[in-house]
Amino acid sequence: MPGMRKDVFSIEALGHEPADKRMDILRLIGSTGSISEAARQAGVSYKAAWQAVHTLTNLAGVALVDRAVGGAGGGGAKLTAAGEQLLDAARQMDAARRDVLARFSGGAAQALPGAGLRTSMRNNLPCRVMQLTMSTPGDPMVRVVLALPPSVQITSSITRESAELLGLQPGLAVLALCKATAVRIMAGAAPAREHVNLIAGKVTRLSRGGLRDEVVMSLPGELQLVGFADHPSRLRAGSVVTASVEENAVVLARV
Repeated sequence: MPGMRKDVFSIEALGHEPADKRMDILRLIGSTGSISEAARQAGVSYKAAWQAVHTLTNLAGVALVDRAVGGAGGGGAKLTAAGEQLLDAARQMDAARRDVLARFSGGAAQALPGAGLRTSMRNNLPCRVMQLTMSTPGDPMVRVVLALPPSVQITSSITRESAELLGLQPGLAVLALCKATAVRIMAGAAPAREHVNLIAGKVTRLSRGGLRDEVVMSLPGELQLVGFADHPSRLRAGSVVTASVEENAVVLARV
C-alpha cells in the first residue's frame, strides 16, 4: 500500500480472528519456523497453509512471513515484525471479544459475530454444516450441505483449501452469504436443477424497478432472503415464490 510503513499491517487482516485457521497457521509458523510443520499441526494441506499466508498478507498490505529457501536445514520460515504485531493485536482483540460475549446471552450473543461482518452481501443466513462431499477423489471443489432452521437445506460449492481453513465439519455453525443479485425470484414452484439451490417462500416486500423488481421473501424460521425478479412481474406481497441460487454463489463464513 502506498505510503504505508513496511512494518505496519492493515487492521483488515484482523477480520480473520477467530473465524478460521488462518491466524492459527500464522501462530504456528512463528512457533515452529516451518510452513509445512504449521500445516501439519493445524491439520490442513501445505497448499492451504500457503493460501492462508497469502490471504493474510493481502489483507495486511505488508509481508507477514519471511521464507528462507535451501540451506543445511532445508529452509524455513519466520514471522516479520508486522507478523508478530498482527498476532499480538489478534490476541488482544480475542480477549476483548470473549469479555463482551460473556456479558450477553441468548439471541443477542448469537447475533454479535454476524453483526460484525462488513460486506456488500445482503443475504446473511445462519445455518449448520450437515455434510461435505466431493464428486470424485482429488476434486478441488467441495460441496457443503447446509441446514437452515427449521427445515431448509442449501448447498455451497467451495475449494478444498477453503473448507480446510474454515475447519468445516458436520454440526458446525456458519453463515451462508450471497449477493442479492445472485438470487433470482420466480413465481410459484420451480423444477430442480443440478448445482442450483431452490428455496421456497413468500413475498414480504416488493420494489418495482425499470428492468428488475427487488423482492424480499420470507423463509421458514423467520429468515429473509433478498433477490430480484424479471420486470414486469405479477408478484405482490404474500405471493408464493421460489428463489434460485447457484451453489458457487453461496459463500461461507465462520461465526
